[in-house]
Amino acid sequence: RTFQIPRPFTEMTLIENMLTAAQAQSGERLFANWLKPHRVAVEERANAERAMAHLEFLGLARLAREPARILSGGQRKLLELGRVLMADPRLILLDEPGAGVNPALLDTIIDRVAEINGRGITFLIIEHNMDLVARLCRHVFVLSAGRMLFEGTPSAVVKNPEVIDAYLGTGSA
Repeated sequence: RTFQIPRPFTEMTLIENMLTAAQAQSGERLFANWLKPHRVAVEERANAERAMAHLEFLGLARLAREPARILSGGQRKLLELGRVLMADPRLILLDEPGAGVNPALLDTIIDRVAEINGRGITFLIIEHNMDLVARLCRHVFVLSAGRMLFEGTPSAVVKNPEVIDAYLGTGSA
């Protein structure tokens, strides 16, 4: 899951942030570092290579050794997506991936999410930016006041009078 407001470990480098998300690391077990040091070293090397590959894919590799505090809001969202990828997910929940992101970086986020989805990973996206929704989603559910208001395609949602009324107010259509 990614959050609307990403919170990386700001004093850690991007690569260190990525490595915190690696799953099932033998080196986290109490005696593994003494009893199986070679295995731990091999895993750590493999995780570092995967982390760099994800950073490269996300356009952040040049910043891998920089502290996360230098990142813009959109870059932090990309870093968070990279941390999620370190867990080898089958489903990713994105909470407002477009919120507060400049348009150029938003295109990068959309392109990366589409490419990840093309690899067979499912996304559940919570988003108010209908351009982003239209570019990424084939099927949309609209909730209002805790109930499902609409289900259909992105092109149909923007024309639905109930949705327009709920989100823009009466007379805005």
